[in-house]
Amino acid sequence: MATPAIITVMSRAAEKAARSLIRDFYEVENLQISVKGPGDFVSAADKRAEQILHEELLKAKPDYSFLMEESGEIKGKSDNRFIIDPLDGTTNFLHGIPHWCISIGLEEDGKLTAAVVLDPIKDEMFYATKGGGAWMRGNKRLRVSGRKDLAMCVVSSNDMFHKDDRYKNIRPLVASLKSFGATALDLAYVAAGRLDGYYGGSSKQGPQAWDIAAGALIVREAGGMVTEIDGKSNPVYNQNVLAGNEHVHAKLKDILNS
Repeated sequence: MATPAIITVMSRAAEKAARSLIRDFYEVENLQISVKGPGDFVSAADKRAEQILHEELLKAKPDYSFLMEESGEIKGKSDNRFIIDPLDGTTNFLHGIPHWCISIGLEEDGKLTAAVVLDPIKDEMFYATKGGGAWMRGNKRLRVSGRKDLAMCVVSSNDMFHKDDRYKNIRPLVASLKSFGATALDLAYVAAGRLDGYYGGSSKQGPQAWDIAAGALIVREAGGMVTEIDGKSNPVYNQNVLAGNEHVHAKLKDILNS
């Protein structure tokens, strides 16, 4: 399969930012770190990577707008925009845990049309275009798992350490409930069939647009379901998300809304 031109643009930007992040990851003790909120950190690594992504994508699409975790919204002449998390999994990154990623989604005419999630440490890239399927680098087609029985399923959530009844309701029903700390990568894993489901969002604060956008398109193009936890269709801007194959998604939705 020939790689769509926009994916080439997005992946090259991600690879360039990844080189900066990898250098910082192996010298993490030298990074300047500040606290945005409880358990919410930002480092010089995030900011450098975001600047690289912005500069590289702006060269290719100079009229496009941007929504980025650290810089917020930057309006261009076009309403089409890149939605960027330069470092999803910052807490993992700052503790030397090799589970973090770069996430880039492209929204055109209000619809997600292209997505790239790059895990630099494992050298895995997940990508999708609307109507073009979901793939891993090397032209490996992604498909969500086919499991139907929750007792056989591995589910991930960002809620595990929140005081949330949803954890105790789901935990006894699944094979394993995990919290990996990088929403975009969790969604990519759902698309790849490594995880059977994912839910995120709490009464305090849930995943943001830059955490969800790219991964949501990748899951959908891998044959999965992505909605808000209550089943509504647009999770990207509502700080909660539920993803899985159609069977797991339906069962988790029932439990989470009971």
